[in-house]
Amino acid sequence: MLALKALLPYYAGKVKCIYIDPPYNTGNEGWVYNDAVNSPEIRRWLGQVVGPEAQDLSRHDKWLCMMYPRLALLREFLSDDGALFVSIDDNEIGCLRLLLDEIFGKANFVATIIWQKVYSPKNSAKHFSEDHDYIAVYARNAPTWRPNLLSRSERQDKAYRNPDRDPRGPWKPSGLDARNPYSKGIYPITCPGGRTIDGPPGGSYWRFSFEKFKELDRDGRIWWGKDGNATPQLKRFLTAVKKGLVPQTLWRYEDVGHTQEAKQELIGICDFDGPADVFISPKPTRLLNRIIELAGSETCLVMDSFAGSGTTGHSVLGLNNRDGGRRKFVLIEIDERVAETVARQRLSRAIDGYAEKRPGGVSREVDGLGGGFRYCTLGEPLFDEVGNIRKTVTFPELAAHVFFTETGAPVPQPVEASSPFLGAYGGKAVYLLFNGVLGDRRPASGNVLTGDVLRQLPAFDGVRVVYGEGCRLGADRLRQEGVVFRQIPYEIKVS
Repeated sequence: MLALKALLPYYAGKVKCIYIDPPYNTGNEGWVYNDAVNSPEIRRWLGQVVGPEAQDLSRHDKWLCMMYPRLALLREFLSDDGALFVSIDDNEIGCLRLLLDEIFGKANFVATIIWQKVYSPKNSAKHFSEDHDYIAVYARNAPTWRPNLLSRSERQDKAYRNPDRDPRGPWKPSGLDARNPYSKGIYPITCPGGRTIDGPPGGSYWRFSFEKFKELDRDGRIWWGKDGNATPQLKRFLTAVKKGLVPQTLWRYEDVGHTQEAKQELIGICDFDGPADVFISPKPTRLLNRIIELAGSETCLVMDSFAGSGTTGHSVLGLNNRDGGRRKFVLIEIDERVAETVARQRLSRAIDGYAEKRPGGVSREVDGLGGGFRYCTLGEPLFDEVGNIRKTVTFPELAAHVFFTETGAPVPQPVEASSPFLGAYGGKAVYLLFNGVLGDRRPASGNVLTGDVLRQLPAFDGVRVVYGEGCRLGADRLRQEGVVFRQIPYEIKVS
């Protein structure tokens, strides 16, 4: 939560693809998000909104309380053409959908994808062997959001052949009968080999009229089989199909990987002290490749706020290496041990290259993917427990927060402590008088809006919003100058 809030002033509305793999809350996980439910803010919310009886929370309630504010924040990161993908299983899919419906709106639900996560049944299953997980997909604006087409595979193209050496190239046969009633779709056909077909199969219709059928036959688009007596089929040429495939909601492990593949990827690249230290539920990079291919672009920003072993970052690096893209990623992980010893190790080795460890002690050299990343940890909050600005806060840190609080948008350019002007948005400019930005660090001067300070502020044709420690100009003068003054820290939204 704190990391998301810290990043929001910089990345709000800029992320095109968000993927998260939160705890599934199965009762077998030692997920480390419980403490957020005991924070004063959450306890106060529970008492005011849910009621006193909710103070004694079940594990299920805690999961819901943990997820709701995080999903609400993630929505604010999405660009207008962005989409969120959330992995989950049967245990919480129902509640997750209700949360997402409330936060995103039901109209922005896109699909529920079924990912076949295992390749063989578990004989130890009590009732059913669970073969799949779900991936819930919501867009910031589903009516206008469209997924990219999936790349066609070599296997799919091999279905197109050219047994009659048609100069138009490989083709695939397609049946001429359809179930939809068609008044001109009942007629007999005489094959070139002499066989007569009385009509379409029972309960169906020819999909073309007789005149259209004859036109297609004259154009060589009807296949009669090698002997000329087969039931006619339409030739669909490879050159006429879409350059990509429309995505479906069933994702098989052959196409996007499975959990065992994900663990082998992780073991092959990272060093672990023992089997118990291996990350419990990584996702395969092929799964993330599919998601980013659908929802991203070659220059997009991808976010994962439950980063775990770093699969999302690894996938972005791999895609950039493959197609020369300039995608960037933001990963957040609450468990410092996992972030440091697993995700950071994995990304570093993926970038530089490594000796992949394989069963039996065999290894092979894997070339680095290139690229880079910056590893950061949270510092102190901007404000203390009573809302005062901490003494260690820098001008750029407070500037980013102030601009976002005022406009709801990220600061438009990197801020330096050499000018009080932070940027303009929505017809107004934002200024910050803090830490003696104008060169006068006396408490009663450089951080106070006076007539002299006002003359030094960069001009703007519109409303000027000035944040400072005090103001010596009257309401009439401020109105005349088109200035709105906000006192810090009291008129800065503290979150």
